[in-house]
Amino acid sequence: MQITPLLRIPDERGYVMHMLRADSPVYRGFGEVYFSVVYPGVVKGWHRHRDCTLNYTAVSGMVKVVLYDERQASATKGEVMEIFIGDQNYQLVTVPRGIWNGIKGTGTKEATMAVFMDAPYDQAEFERLDPFENHIPYDWSLRNE
Repeated sequence: MQITPLLRIPDERGYVMHMLRADSPVYRGFGEVYFSVVYPGVVKGWHRHRDCTLNYTAVSGMVKVVLYDERQASATKGEVMEIFIGDQNYQLVTVPRGIWNGIKGTGTKEATMAVFMDAPYDQAEFERLDPFENHIPYDWSLRNE
């Protein structure tokens, strides 16, 4: 998994938000781009792709991206990672093939995610799990720490 800080380039007309360029080290080719809206408090997950790398960013609102690695040969096998991205932390999260991932809308407004995949969506290489009843050691509840 890789996190890339992204540029916002303002001028008097507004601003441009970069996401991914062909000369970026995380670029693996073009497959598909889509946008996903997440309502506050809603969980979209778990899912993983066997043959596709995902690149996530939130162009408005805030989301929590959670990753779980159960790849057998991975140095991070069994680890869970949380990343908060969006208005207040504009970054690109690159999710390697085989990593379970999910998203939860945080804050008080809906979030819009831009998702760039290096291959077109193919249901045959995609897996889903219920976000709350599964083997992944993660609790989506709000924690006031």
